[in-house]
Amino acid sequence: MASSKIISSLFFLLHIAILAQTVISTDPLFHFCSKSGNFTANSYYAKNLKNLLGDLYLKTPPTGFSTSSIGQTPDQTYGLSLCRGDVSSTNCKSCVVDASEELGKRCPYDKEAIIWYDNCLLKYSYNDFLGKIDNTYKFYMWNVRVVNKPESFNAKTKELLGSLVETAYKKQNLYASGDMELIGDQYEKLYGLVQCTRDLSSEDCKKCLEGIITEIPSCCDGKEGGRVVGGSCNFRYEIYPFVNTN
Repeated sequence: MASSKIISSLFFLLHIAILAQTVISTDPLFHFCSKSGNFTANSYYAKNLKNLLGDLYLKTPPTGFSTSSIGQTPDQTYGLSLCRGDVSSTNCKSCVVDASEELGKRCPYDKEAIIWYDNCLLKYSYNDFLGKIDNTYKFYMWNVRVVNKPESFNAKTKELLGSLVETAYKKQNLYASGDMELIGDQYEKLYGLVQCTRDLSSEDCKKCLEGIITEIPSCCDGKEGGRVVGGSCNFRYEIYPFVNTN
């Protein structure tokens, strides 16, 4: 996977400045279609991929995560789907279906692709990526509004996310959310979320999350909200509650 793919995509995103809190829809947040390999409609790979997506659809909703592998080399497919830790099994199932259908439209003959929604991500490839940190596919989102005291706010953001990392990587589902009181600040609270795909080891989850948190200056320096979203882990922070508590 060429590094220019992520660079060009991030360059595009950095110029459209997405308002994070306005995204309340079933539209995907972002996707990548890898051009490193293609297949034909009637190929063995196409059949294996169809079975793989069906397998992920069946296996993911009960726990919010699943991996799968179908077929044999050179037509073997590997896949992964992850729903956000606070999402119900019903919404998880709907998201995985939407993700499968949308990738079929956007990357119809690409052997490798990934798509993210607010509620889930779906990824497949002809390469065995399971258990490895994915630093290739990544994007940023942020709120265009800037806080009054960026340096102080950034420090509190890193503190909150850092504490969530310490919780998440020790948990079986590699997910944590929480909030922090902002005493003496222009806002009352700061809310955050961190999550890893569960094919990673706990230590690799921690490494992945700590790595993307260092990207705050590039992503969302002094912004009221932001997120770095990758193929193996992600974080999000906002000045309003965005996690489901039911």
